[in-house]
Amino acid sequence: MSAEATNPASPGPVINTVPRRKARPRIDLRRLGRAALLGPTARDRLPDAIGHVAEAHRAHYPDADLEPLRRAWVLAESSHRGQMRKSGEPYITHPLAVTLILAELGAETTTLTASLLHDTVEDTEVTLDQVGEEFGAEVRYLVDGVTKLEKVDYGAAAEPETFRKMLVATGSDVRVMSIKLADRLHNMRTLGVMRPEKQARIAKVTRDVLIPLAERLGVQALKTELEDLVFAILHPEEYDHTRELIVDNSSRADDPLAEVTDEVRTVLRDAGIQAEVLIRPRHFVSVHRVARKRGRLRGADFGRLLVLVNEDADCYGVLGELHTCLKPVVSEFKDFIAVPKFNLYQSLHTAVAHTDGQVVEVLIRTHQMHKVAEAGVIALGNPYAPPSEEQQAANDGERADPTRPGWLSRLLDWQEGAPDPDTFWSTLREDLAQDREITVFRPDGGTLGLPDGATCVDAAYEQYGEDAHACIGARVNGRLATLSTVLKDGDTVQLLMGQDPASEPSREWLEHAHTPAARIAIQRWIAAHPGRADGAGAEAAEEAQSTRSAPPAPEDTPETSTARPATPVVDQPGATVRLAGCCTPVPPDEVTGFSVRGGVVTVHRVECSAVAQMKGVGRAEVGVRWGDTTECRVTLVAESFGRPHLLADLTEAIALEGAEIVSATVEPPTQQRVRHTYTLQLPDAAHLLTLMRAMRNVPGVYDVSRAQHHNAPAF
Repeated sequence: MSAEATNPASPGPVINTVPRRKARPRIDLRRLGRAALLGPTARDRLPDAIGHVAEAHRAHYPDADLEPLRRAWVLAESSHRGQMRKSGEPYITHPLAVTLILAELGAETTTLTASLLHDTVEDTEVTLDQVGEEFGAEVRYLVDGVTKLEKVDYGAAAEPETFRKMLVATGSDVRVMSIKLADRLHNMRTLGVMRPEKQARIAKVTRDVLIPLAERLGVQALKTELEDLVFAILHPEEYDHTRELIVDNSSRADDPLAEVTDEVRTVLRDAGIQAEVLIRPRHFVSVHRVARKRGRLRGADFGRLLVLVNEDADCYGVLGELHTCLKPVVSEFKDFIAVPKFNLYQSLHTAVAHTDGQVVEVLIRTHQMHKVAEAGVIALGNPYAPPSEEQQAANDGERADPTRPGWLSRLLDWQEGAPDPDTFWSTLREDLAQDREITVFRPDGGTLGLPDGATCVDAAYEQYGEDAHACIGARVNGRLATLSTVLKDGDTVQLLMGQDPASEPSREWLEHAHTPAARIAIQRWIAAHPGRADGAGAEAAEEAQSTRSAPPAPEDTPETSTARPATPVVDQPGATVRLAGCCTPVPPDEVTGFSVRGGVVTVHRVECSAVAQMKGVGRAEVGVRWGDTTECRVTLVAESFGRPHLLADLTEAIALEGAEIVSATVEPPTQQRVRHTYTLQLPDAAHLLTLMRAMRNVPGVYDVSRAQHHNAPAF
C-alpha cells in the first residue's frame, strides 16, 4: 500500500511467473495510470482509465450505477497525483489495479468504490470524514478498515496492531479483508523492485497471514496466485524446477487430460446432460506438492478436469455417468456439496483411470458453485443486504454467506484477551496455520466449530468461555473421556461442569489446549493466580492423602457392627452363611451359593466372576434366598474427576440418604480422576439404588458401582 508512494526508483528484477489465463488481455496499467483527466466527465461516461473496471463490473452487475466509481476515480486520481511507485509508475496505477482485480472477481459497487479510495486517507490529505460525506458510511468503514496505523505512533507494534484493527473491522464487514487481499496481490505482483530482504519479509507475512485468510474466505483465485508469488520469492530454486516441469509437460504430444476430456464430453452428451468440460491446470505450488507426494510426475498430474453444470442435481447425474461409463477410483470420491467446507466451497471430487493407468481427478460443480469457489465472499456481493427475489431464485437454495464465519468469531474472541501485540501476532499465525475445521455436536443439538486437532479442553472454552475453568471432564460419543482427548469431525461432546465457583484450571491443560482462546484464557488465569495453577487435582490429592492417613475400618465383617445385616437363607440346614467379599451381595440381588470348607456356604451375586469359576471346577450350587431382614452392608466405588471439596460433598450426600460410612478410602488422582471406595451400612436394602443415584448426582462424579474384588474364590 503506502510503502510504494515514493519517488521514482530504478526497477529491480521482476518475478518471473506464468500469467493466469483471463477472458481479456492484461491491462496496460502504466498507460492507464498516466491517462489524463481533462475536465468533468458526463454521468453516462467514465474516464478512459477506468473503462476496463466498468466493463468487468458490468459483466457481473449489468444494471450497476457507475456514478460512485466515477467520483471515486476523480478523487483518487487528483489526490495521488504526483506520487510515484518504486517501479516508476504513477501511484494511481495501484488502486486502479486493485479495483480491477476485485471487479473481475465480482465485487459489488461499494467495494470497488472503497478500493479506489483505499490509500487516500493513508497517503494523501483526504480524511475519513471527507470520504464519509462524499460516499457514505459503508465506504468510509471499508477505507478505515484497510488504513494502516502509523509507525510513528505504534513503533514495532504497528504491523500486528494494523492487522488486529483490520480483523476487527472484518468481523463487522468481510469486504474489508477482500480489499486487503487484492491490495496484497497487486503489491506481490510488483514486489521485484524491492530489496531482497524486504521481499522475503513481505512474502513471509503473506504466507503466514494473508494466504490462510484468503483460504478461509474462499477466495481461491487470489490464494493460488499469492501462493505462487510467495513460492517464487522464498523458494526460487524449487520454483524454477517446477516451472521447467510445467514447460516440459506443455510440449508433450500426448495429453491424457485432453483424451479424458473428450471421453467425458462424449459420455455426458450421450446421457443428455448439458455440461461444460474444461481442463484446469494446476498452479505452481499445487504441482510442487503433487511432485513431493508422488515423485515422478505424469501428464495427468499437471491438471484436473472441471465439469460445470446448471443444477445441483446435474452434479450427481454427471457423477453417476462417469462412474458407470469410465473406471472410477472410488477412494478419491468426496462430496463437498452435501457437506460444504467451512469456507463456502462446494463441489464433488472424484477420479477416473486413463487407459495407461494414470489417474485423472475430476471436479463437478454448478456455475454458481464455481463462482463462489473462485471468489469466495467476494462473489456474494454485499452479503449484508437482503437478497432480492431474483437473487433468491437464482441461488435456488445454494449456500448463503455466513457473514460471521465461526473461525472469524473465534479469532475475534481470543484477540481481545491477547495481552500484547507480540502475543497477538504469534498466536494469529499459529491459529491461521490450522487450515482444517471440524464440527462437533453438543447433546442439546447445537454444534461447535473447532480447528482440526482440537481437544475437549478447546471444546470447553469454545462453549463456556472463561467459565470453562470449572470443567471437570467430558463424555465423547457417550463414553467418558479425559480433557486431553482429541476430537474428530462429527463427535458428540458432553462437557461435565463443576458447581463450585472456586474451581480452577490446571496448568497441564495448556499441554492439551489447541485453540488460542483456550490457551490465552488458561495463561491469563495462571498469571493472575501465581502458585495456584495445580487446580482441582492438587486439592483432591490433599483430601485423598488426609483420608488415607486415617486407618480404615474392617470391610465386609458384619460381626463388627451392631446393626443386623440382611440375612440370606440357604437350602442346606445347619450351614454357616457368609456373604462373599468379591461381589458384596445385598437384597434384591439375585444370588447363589457354594459350599466351602468347614460347612460354610458363601453367597455370591449370580453375575460374579467367581460363580463361573466354581461352576467350571464342578462345584455344585446351593439354593439361596433373602430372609426378612432388610438391613445390609455394601461396598460402593465412586469414580470422579478431581475438584475441590469433592470428598465433603460425597460424604454429605451419603449421610443425607441415611447410610452409615463404615470405612472409606480415596486413591491418589490419576489424570484428574479420583476413585473413592466406601463400605456403607444401609438401614434398608431397598434404598441402595436411591443412594447410588444420589452419589452420581454429586458434581464431578461420573459413575458409581458395586465393588468388584478380584480375589480368588475360597474353596
